[in-house]
Amino acid sequence: MAQVYLSVGSNVDREKNILSALDDLAERFGDLECSPVYESVAFGFDGDNFYNLVLSFDTEESVYEVAKILRAIEDKRQRVRDGVKFSSRTLDLDLILYDDLVLTDGRIRIPREDIEQYAFVLQPLADIAPDHIHPELGKTYTEMWAKFDPEQVKQDVVPLQWPL
Repeated sequence: MAQVYLSVGSNVDREKNILSALDDLAERFGDLECSPVYESVAFGFDGDNFYNLVLSFDTEESVYEVAKILRAIEDKRQRVRDGVKFSSRTLDLDLILYDDLVLTDGRIRIPREDIEQYAFVLQPLADIAPDHIHPELGKTYTEMWAKFDPEQVKQDVVPLQWPL
């Protein structure tokens, strides 16, 4: 059984899209462990603030099957795939870790580089997996978060509760 970590984000109908995605993920994968939800400013473009969190679940599915399921859940929320990297999103489900797998095959990059780059990924990951070790860097997520540049942190916890 693999332990999977996802980064979840939305800045369009944030609460509705995130809560319904969590329902879909729980229905498909069972128990979810969720970080607090953070509100953060849009990165790389002018747009509404995002809600972001990281969640974890266990699965027998392959990394490719998990990625396919995530894409279908995004599509269900009318995710626009126009090739623009930084833009508003109804729902963004990014597979950031799959056990200790290291994979770069052109379609999937695990662990996802977003872990090192963005506070809205690293802080919630450190919240739910503080002592887990990054499979390439050999550091815990707590250690990585402690070294994150505080000037780049523009986010606060919001009281979004799931399940309702």
